[in-house]
Amino acid sequence: MKIALLSEKYTPDLGGLAISTGRLGELLASAGHEVRVFAPTMNLSSYTRQTLTTNGVSITRFGVHKRADDTLVDWFEIIVEEHKRAAFDLLHAYFLPQAGFIAAYAGKYLKTPSVVSIRGNDIERAAFDPSKFSHVMYALQNASAVTTNASQLAKKAKAFVDREIFMIPNGIDTVIFKKLERNEALAEALGLGNVTPSKAKYLSHGQADSSVTMLPQSEKKPVIGFAGELRSKKGLSTLLIGYAQINKKQSTTLLIVGDVRAGEYQAAFEEFQRGNPDTQIIVTGYVAHKDMPAYYSLMDVFVHPSLRDGMPNAVLEAMACELPVVATPVGGILDLMKDGVNVKTVPVKDVDTFVSTTLKLLNDEDEKSRIGKSARKTVLERFTLEKELEANLNLYKMITQEQNI
Repeated sequence: MKIALLSEKYTPDLGGLAISTGRLGELLASAGHEVRVFAPTMNLSSYTRQTLTTNGVSITRFGVHKRADDTLVDWFEIIVEEHKRAAFDLLHAYFLPQAGFIAAYAGKYLKTPSVVSIRGNDIERAAFDPSKFSHVMYALQNASAVTTNASQLAKKAKAFVDREIFMIPNGIDTVIFKKLERNEALAEALGLGNVTPSKAKYLSHGQADSSVTMLPQSEKKPVIGFAGELRSKKGLSTLLIGYAQINKKQSTTLLIVGDVRAGEYQAAFEEFQRGNPDTQIIVTGYVAHKDMPAYYSLMDVFVHPSLRDGMPNAVLEAMACELPVVATPVGGILDLMKDGVNVKTVPVKDVDTFVSTTLKLLNDEDEKSRIGKSARKTVLERFTLEKELEANLNLYKMITQEQNI
């Protein structure tokens, strides 16, 4: 089968959307299908495109225009042009407003089956943007099939359009993402547990800032971990305020594997640092996805206090690595959690409960081990790469057969 995969982000772009699209592309290619990815990028000038092949996937990136409609026209014309060259059997878009609209429209125009996948912000925020609403609705109404990775997102989509929404949860590579021994070399490079208080630093690719003062090894502290791009949606306020309170009761390190989104979020983060000089925060900057297990090995507790979410890859990855997770019951987390069994849940924006729950876990080795083992068991049973691939292929088979009737 020849599949066109459309996404607004693709690896090595940052974020869960890029990771999820990249994972699906490589899964399909590994199963013997021809996969062509089409994704815009800010790294190319308008009217410019580049194609390369990575891990069996052909990836075409094209430059964006100042006007979004010009970018969409380019996207549509690229799909039509490539279809004429060698016809696609199916178009699959991740994210509704742009990729979903183009896939549904091109699918109707080319008489080719299309799938659009709801990933989170596309139905929870973009649908409320007047400039994107019509594209969201067109994608939902005209795609051959609609999927999502979270039952809560399916419920929201059905409030817009009365049709079947297929549930296909994210899958995790449990061979790569598993419990590892603490990576001491990485810990030393990051200065984990040995950084003078108030010297929270931005690091890059595991290279410690030369201005960080090293203290004796006995000064190691428990590590609270977060992975991703820290911003309001991901619970920035709860995380920072909660961490400051935790640190006053027990000296800890906050390890942010990723970055703080630029702009107002970066400003808020820097203001927090100035007001809390005794905290120890390490922000790694970009980390390649394949290197993430080594960073998870440094954490004692993983936290994810989101306000809203799809099915966060980071939570599944932490669970696969047998980390005890403290998370809010939002989005796809509702589909994977059993509170107190495989994850500890705390109400959204409830700083006090976040603090008390995290502190209890940090100081209860038996509870951490029990929850971590249960978390990995959950991933192995329900959230594997094999299950994600099988569900997508079954859907492709169904809609292509329907198209040919």
